[in-house]
Amino acid sequence: MTTTDAPDTEQPTTHTNREDMSTEPANSSSAETSPRKRRRGYGALWASVPRELGFLVLTMPIAVVGLSFAATVFFTGVGLLALVVGVFVMVAAFYVARGFGTLELVRLEWAGRPRIERPDWARDGREAGFWRAAFVPFVDGHYWLYVLHTLIVNPIISIFTWTVTIVWVSMALGGTTGWFWQPFIPENDRNFWLNEWLLDRLFPGNDFSYDLVAGERLLEFILGVIFLLTLPYVLRGLTLLHEAAARGLLGAWRSEALEVEVAQLAASRGAAVQAEDASLRRLERDIHDGPQQRLVRLQMDLATIERRMERDPDSARELIGEAREQARETLDELRALSRGFAPPLLQDRGLASALESLASRSPVPVVFENLLPAASGLPAAIERNAYFVAAELLTNVVKHSDATSVRLRVAVRDAGTAGHWLDLWVTDNGSGGARLEAGHGLAGLHERVLGLRGQFLVDSPPGGPTIIGAHIPFLPETPGTDGV
Repeated sequence: MTTTDAPDTEQPTTHTNREDMSTEPANSSSAETSPRKRRRGYGALWASVPRELGFLVLTMPIAVVGLSFAATVFFTGVGLLALVVGVFVMVAAFYVARGFGTLELVRLEWAGRPRIERPDWARDGREAGFWRAAFVPFVDGHYWLYVLHTLIVNPIISIFTWTVTIVWVSMALGGTTGWFWQPFIPENDRNFWLNEWLLDRLFPGNDFSYDLVAGERLLEFILGVIFLLTLPYVLRGLTLLHEAAARGLLGAWRSEALEVEVAQLAASRGAAVQAEDASLRRLERDIHDGPQQRLVRLQMDLATIERRMERDPDSARELIGEAREQARETLDELRALSRGFAPPLLQDRGLASALESLASRSPVPVVFENLLPAASGLPAAIERNAYFVAAELLTNVVKHSDATSVRLRVAVRDAGTAGHWLDLWVTDNGSGGARLEAGHGLAGLHERVLGLRGQFLVDSPPGGPTIIGAHIPFLPETPGTDGV
């Protein structure tokens, strides 16, 4: 039985392919890693110029195509509303607008802008079935906003941003390169020079003698440099204008996010209550079937000993020995039951030491991989639940898996915007076939982890191996604070 302590930056190197399962939560599409360091300042603006320029140049052609296609279908449907077919034509227009709106969101992400949360089109089962999917656009405000964006807002903004983009890029490139290509263009009949006009306005009455052509080249070069230096700011501002319109019209509503969060909290609370109720019922049953029956028998033996003490001392001494053995077995059983609660070692030395002690007591050899940092910041409630989950999983391995070795791995992970996560993995080489079934131990653990707003993953094909992971989110505690 071995124990491995390592800093949280290390990763085990002896994993099988199946054991190399990511510790990222399954639904974090973003399951999301730590944010990459980004360059800041003027250099970062220039680094994003190619993507933003490509976004802005393509914006007006896409907007014109979207306007032409969606407007044709939409107003055709309006004109045919008196007929049944008009309703379906309008539905098609709604979905066309939804497609162009989604394309705009994807293009903004491609241009380097932060992701805008999409509406949940299938919320409340709105798109379950043909008729719901056909008529829900008429009552879903998101579809009307997508139509507004495709038919009116995006074309207007696109004309402005496309024009400014083309003019700015043309001035920047033409001004800085005009000294090279303009000498090849004949200017014999030219009678207006911008540099001469500016000097007349700035210094009226002064007669400057200089080469007008060279002055014009110099002025154009200066203007080209100015436009070139300001190009990243202009492109970023125009892109932000499109982002603002998309965020206001194409993104999910804050109220929807709150509804989802409330639903998740309600589900988590219900799962936590069910898990605690199941744990209490199991503990009550185990105490009733085990220690309580032994204590009843011990009480009866003591009463018999009291009656036989004077008239049959030999028999009484024999019963005393049996009572002592009965008391020892009861104490052992109570100790076994108490392992479902947090041991003093967990409170005194933390989760890593408690799991190490738990692994050392397992009848099946356990390789414990401790990837917890010295200051993990785990709240006490998270440590207690993680210990309980690990204890239950190791008990299930001993009882049901026929395994000859187990690996217990624990780590914490900073997932950036997704917060901090505690990852607990138990892998055995047993017979496999473990499933989440109602009323069984794994279902209770799943409800417990779900009650903590975490994720519980089971991968156990017949023949093994069995890989079970619990991922629990938490807020790190600062030194000197007490966990709840």
